[in-house]
Amino acid sequence: MNNNNPLLEPWDAPHGLPPFERLSAEHFEPALHEAMRRHREELAAIASRPQAPDFDNTVAAFDSAGRLLARVASVFYNLTSSATSPALQAVQRALAGPMAAHHSAVYMDAQLFARFDALYEQRSTLGLTPEQQRLLERLHLDFVRAGARLEPARQARYAQVMEVLARLTTQFAQNVLHDESTWQLVLNNEADLAGLPDFVRAAARQAAVDRRLDGHVITLSRSLVVPFLSFSQRRDLREQAWRAWVGRGENPGEHDNREVARAILRLRNEQARLHGHTCFADHALADTMAGTRSAVQGLLGEVWPRALAAVERERQALLQAMQAEGESGEIEPWDWRFWAEKVRRDRYAIDDAEVKPYFRLENMVAAAFDCAERLFGLRFTPRADLPVYHPDVKAYEVRDATGAVVGVFLQDNFARPTKRSGAWMSSLRWQSRNGSAQLPVILNNNNFAKGAFSSPQAASPPPPEGGRSPGQAGSTDGEPTLLSLDDARTLFHEFGHGLHGLLSDVSYERLSGTQVLRDFVELPSQIFEHWITEPEVLQRHARHWRTGEPIPLALVQRLHEARRFNQGYETVRYTASALVDMAVHALETPEPPADLCAFEAELLREQGLPHGVGLNHRLVHFQHLFAGSSYAAGYYVYLWAEVLDADGYDAFVEAGSPFAPDVAGKLKRHIYASGNSIEPGAAYAAFRGRAPTVQPLLKKRGLLQSEPV
Repeated sequence: MNNNNPLLEPWDAPHGLPPFERLSAEHFEPALHEAMRRHREELAAIASRPQAPDFDNTVAAFDSAGRLLARVASVFYNLTSSATSPALQAVQRALAGPMAAHHSAVYMDAQLFARFDALYEQRSTLGLTPEQQRLLERLHLDFVRAGARLEPARQARYAQVMEVLARLTTQFAQNVLHDESTWQLVLNNEADLAGLPDFVRAAARQAAVDRRLDGHVITLSRSLVVPFLSFSQRRDLREQAWRAWVGRGENPGEHDNREVARAILRLRNEQARLHGHTCFADHALADTMAGTRSAVQGLLGEVWPRALAAVERERQALLQAMQAEGESGEIEPWDWRFWAEKVRRDRYAIDDAEVKPYFRLENMVAAAFDCAERLFGLRFTPRADLPVYHPDVKAYEVRDATGAVVGVFLQDNFARPTKRSGAWMSSLRWQSRNGSAQLPVILNNNNFAKGAFSSPQAASPPPPEGGRSPGQAGSTDGEPTLLSLDDARTLFHEFGHGLHGLLSDVSYERLSGTQVLRDFVELPSQIFEHWITEPEVLQRHARHWRTGEPIPLALVQRLHEARRFNQGYETVRYTASALVDMAVHALETPEPPADLCAFEAELLREQGLPHGVGLNHRLVHFQHLFAGSSYAAGYYVYLWAEVLDADGYDAFVEAGSPFAPDVAGKLKRHIYASGNSIEPGAAYAAFRGRAPTVQPLLKKRGLLQSEPV
């Protein structure tokens, strides 16, 4: 029975969007239990069919089952990530175990798996299309990796392990959010603001307003804390902010993640052993392009020593800058960005305070939309009438070159205390044609520091050549949301994931969009980043928010010349995190290290991590690893995909245009539209005409040259 629960009633909003305005936390627990019950009924009907299994009555039927559960769960998990509350968090904790138990029950159903297993053994004789065979193979592997082949006692234990893991990963994520949302650095006077440019002051002022405080506040939102570390002349305050940022999850008390992470590692090791592996890394990598630890270590080993050499060259440049200003001593982690910004200004005449006024958020959104239209024929039309879950969210109807609606795009760009950190793409509905056709509903979340004012309108259309964007010049009410170039790359990165969901053109939901191998999923996002630095894109969309004038060509040239600056630092920080991830998940002992922080520090010392550089994520707040399992033993995937994206973007360079139609058509067809319907190595080869090479990556990161970068 629905009991007037809006989650279980028909959704009559345009495009079947959820009735967000009618939803409350109390609706989710009964709705999810009811949806799980109905899903079990659907699967029982498939498993008990008297007819022999065939593709339609088993594989396709399984793929189309559980739509109600998928619908309710997608809303729930999007809200708990983007607009949570104590009530929602309580439901999330209560449901973590039952949802994991439901998943185990589905994939350990012996009668259901027997039908899949029989079809899998006959797959070459069934006359299946390549997409149908791919679906059968992927679903069969889903069953096996969820424990379908284990004997009953081991299945029971495996299900217990997965239930506890679900509870622990939920706890880990909520602990990180607690530390991020409760910490703040209040800047009380002009001395506290020393060195901060106007755009940082404006964002800090807005952060104070959001927290109902006077003055200026620095939070742990990356788009606020990183500029603070880059510009603040108050070394003592930089140290406070840095220690709070890297100390998330390591604060004694009920939100301490040290033992939570150890418990997760202990259970993951048991999970792997139940599958016959000696460590979790081997289990995780078995279903990736890399396949083995040695393949991952080979890539990391190619990059790490080159990055160390580059970061040492960068350190010498920073030390020279310090000496020129009469400073001496070690470069501490809270100093690196500050002195790097000075060197960048001196060496390339680039100052974020000069660059940021050209990177208004609305203009960068319009730039992403314009590139999607020029490459793939998509048009994004604002729809203020569509229901959204928060006033910050902008909704767009997406049409292709023929005018047909292909999906809905929701974009949520701002940081807030009820939203987890980072940036991500998710979905409310995947594209498919199995049964009733489903249009995708795709979300992008970013965590940009909101400016002192933000346009209430959706992104403006691209400005006319030589003109200014409408409504974006002459305001004196404060500063809008201005992005750094790194922020703009993040926006394009997540939009690339969004396009992967929106352009999906497959028959079956399990193969749709970003549901691909983990070390392939970052290719569509990372390759799309390249367009934000294309001069013609910048000239068209990077316009000064006050004057509407396009970014000067000389500044574009300086940005191009500086593109490899500090890449040693960034590469070392990323690769250090990937090395720690792989090391901790490659441990073969059932019991994890007694002190994870000490394990991490010792490993990085052995690897030669230079003092003052640090790493992207410490284990105690590494949500990629411990807020879920998708990137566990998989943080390397960004570098793996960067090999593909650097090599892949060279196809446009070779064609002589970033919008070469033939290359764009292949990129759309073989990478963005194909989802998981094709083996990823074959998909890349179909796009590029060959396998990738690592040289474009090394060149892109400035790791081929010996001179300072």
